[in-house]
Amino acid sequence: MLHVTFLYFEDCPSHEQALARLKQVMAEEEIAAEVEIVRVETEEQAAQLGFIGSPTIRIEGQDIDPPPAGAMVGLSCRAYRREDGRITPLPPPELIRRGLRAAIGR
Repeated sequence: MLHVTFLYFEDCPSHEQALARLKQVMAEEEIAAEVEIVRVETEEQAAQLGFIGSPTIRIEGQDIDPPPAGAMVGLSCRAYRREDGRITPLPPPELIRRGLRAAIGR
């Protein structure tokens, strides 16, 4: 079974919508997997998990949008880049879709 981890920081307002988006894309792709939801609460936990911001989605341990080498870890909100170059606090559906498809070999 596919292992999907959703990491978030409570003070980031986009995490609930991001989790709903993840589940929606999984349903559209007909991927049945449990989503492990991890609330990151301390800087120490963030460092231990390599958490670069909320929300973070990992599929089979791989970030759907791998951070650059040396990216800062900590309790912060995360930004994603849409295909048109604009910045968004939510992971774009196509980014989630690509991560899921890559993990299952589609």
